[in-house]
Amino acid sequence: MTEPAIDPLDDSTNARARRVRDFASSEMFSRAFEEGMNLVEETAAYLDGPGREESRQLSRAGAVAYASESMRLTTRLMQVASWLLVQRSVREGEMTPETAAQEKFRLAEEAKGRAGAEDHEIPARLKDLLARSRKIYERSQRIDQGLYKTLKSANPVGKQVDRLREAFEARRP
Repeated sequence: MTEPAIDPLDDSTNARARRVRDFASSEMFSRAFEEGMNLVEETAAYLDGPGREESRQLSRAGAVAYASESMRLTTRLMQVASWLLVQRSVREGEMTPETAAQEKFRLAEEAKGRAGAEDHEIPARLKDLLARSRKIYERSQRIDQGLYKTLKSANPVGKQVDRLREAFEARRP
């Protein structure tokens, strides 16, 4: 027997759980997991080696900007890595989609912040890692929202449809 098609607007618990499980077992997730973990390893190797040497050659203001941006980078990557590990736990049956939907396991909107004018001193390799980490964070966040957020309430048209449905249901005898 074939599984019924998944309606992305069906926000019932069962439909959402199916979407989460389908994503966690997908090739898309496998690629995202590999990319995220590779970026974590690449960043750690850079910050512990060449990055440390490059930061010593910066002006005081540049070193402060480097430290600030490297903290943002590592925080962002640890959040992505944690999120990816939660999705892997769902795939391996160690966590239910309902548990993974809890706020503490979700990717929050990232605080926007920029270094000051010294940011021109930040080494090119760190700038590259920062840009790549932002991309993977934003992509993971979009997936997270698609999997776990209530799609109907996130969509203004969906809100109106919900109101109409409630009005009609309230008028039924």
